[in-house]
Amino acid sequence: MPYRAPVDQIKFILDNVVPFDKVAATDDFAEASGDMVDAILTEAGRMAAEVLAPLNVAGDQNPARLENGVLRSSPGFDKGFAAIAEGGWIGLSADPEHGGAGLPQSLNMSVAEMIAGACLSLQLNPLLTQGQIEALEHHATDEMKALYLPKLISGEWNGTMNLTEPGAGSDVGALKTKAEPNGDGSYSITGQKIFITWGDSDVNENTCHAVLARLPDGVKGTKGISLFMVPKFLPDENGKPGQANSLKVVSLEHKMGIHGSPTCVMSYEGAKGWLIGKEHGGMAAMFTMMNAARLGVGVQGVGVAEAALQKATEYAAEREQFGPIIRHADVRRMLAVSRAEVFAARAICLACATALDLANATGEDEWSARAALLTPIAKAYGTDVGCRVADAGVQVHGGMGYIEETGASQYLRDVRITPIYEGTNGIQAMDLVGRKMMDGGAAAQALLDEIQDEARGHSQTFGARAEAVWTAAQTLSEATAKLLEMDMNDRNAGAVPYLSAFALVLGAHYHLKAGAAGGEDEKALARIFIDRLLPRHEADLAEVMAGVADLEAVSDAALGLA
Repeated sequence: MPYRAPVDQIKFILDNVVPFDKVAATDDFAEASGDMVDAILTEAGRMAAEVLAPLNVAGDQNPARLENGVLRSSPGFDKGFAAIAEGGWIGLSADPEHGGAGLPQSLNMSVAEMIAGACLSLQLNPLLTQGQIEALEHHATDEMKALYLPKLISGEWNGTMNLTEPGAGSDVGALKTKAEPNGDGSYSITGQKIFITWGDSDVNENTCHAVLARLPDGVKGTKGISLFMVPKFLPDENGKPGQANSLKVVSLEHKMGIHGSPTCVMSYEGAKGWLIGKEHGGMAAMFTMMNAARLGVGVQGVGVAEAALQKATEYAAEREQFGPIIRHADVRRMLAVSRAEVFAARAICLACATALDLANATGEDEWSARAALLTPIAKAYGTDVGCRVADAGVQVHGGMGYIEETGASQYLRDVRITPIYEGTNGIQAMDLVGRKMMDGGAAAQALLDEIQDEARGHSQTFGARAEAVWTAAQTLSEATAKLLEMDMNDRNAGAVPYLSAFALVLGAHYHLKAGAAGGEDEKALARIFIDRLLPRHEADLAEVMAGVADLEAVSDAALGLA
């Protein structure tokens, strides 16, 4: 069965679960009418299903490769990327001043999910470009914006993010890449970067690298880092790709999945670059790019989960073992729980996107705080659900799920990177219990109060289940207060289960809203999530309260270290 873009499910969430009506009511996004939203989702869904999905297996079986230093992308990726670029999908939420459509992130993330579900390896190209566009819009000079943004938005050029080095992974401050002023406003960049997604491309005429490096007077750690634009080809006086820059792709990584996405080891050998933002302000500019990408990665998890679940459900309906296996209780459990989790993860991601839209359109601090709070949850839960659902999809297929010809295993291999890149899910969780709690838990409490108020409103429809959601939110509120009393080491020990508990409460909340607005199918899925998944938050919170002492009491020898 070919991939089917979940247009109706996305539209239902925008209409009934998240405050997209408030987004469309703002002056900034007044063009996002119901008819326009329908047209955008329908056309993007058609492209994803008909043009991109057929490329997914080809990208897996015929990986990107280097031939004499020249990148060759997977078969058909050139036509697939052309469809994305020509459709205007890269600049959907970019500034109209430079060729973007200026539409809400809510729509951009909806489209991104469908493209990722169809072909994750190819979707990574525009995802990183969109992150770079956002960084340039916020931090670049007008001259740099005028030169680079139109080309990035059109898809003529693609953008990358260069953080990681062989000796500096999550510890970005340990980087060794150097930037030396040339005296003419440019800089010479020297160093090596690894894990650079789409670090070279033959579907774009130029690749623009956003590179973190340290100036000679840069202090140690992250405070001494600056961000530079380092293009593969130096733009000439007409803004066209000119002379080759002093950089090269050393090699491509051989990966578990996303084979069609070239993951490059990059070498910068006195390459010419230009400062993005302020000197020593690189992390602020890079975080703008990373935050955009983090929500996008959460959406990737949802997209792959949707595709994997579609394949598993179709297989279960056709596979005969004492009757169609979709009628077997355990198989039906896996499918129903997966469908309930996909809905919850999609709703959390779109709630985060609408909060970003409202923050941008209104300037209200409450929406900015809501978006900041939801970003690590959306990234971590969306990608965890992607892995769980893809894993369940293999299990539904049984032995055939382990055989490559069915395609079930590709989803699991592809999505497994998503909890790792753009900040591991552990880092997302530590961000949630650390940076996102610097307001004394105000943003978290405001959201939990909202969940409790709405749960009361659904008591007549859902009875004890609405009460269960109210109680879970109250329990999480109390746990949050206790969390704030802990030192950071204790918080970090329980960060992942705390994020999990928060996601479960949010998922139950959105399922209640969907059940109240929808029909019997939405009510049935709400019951699945609230009865079978929500109770797990109690075990998560018990682990949160355990702190770090018991972990430190386990010796290295007990862990198996000789």
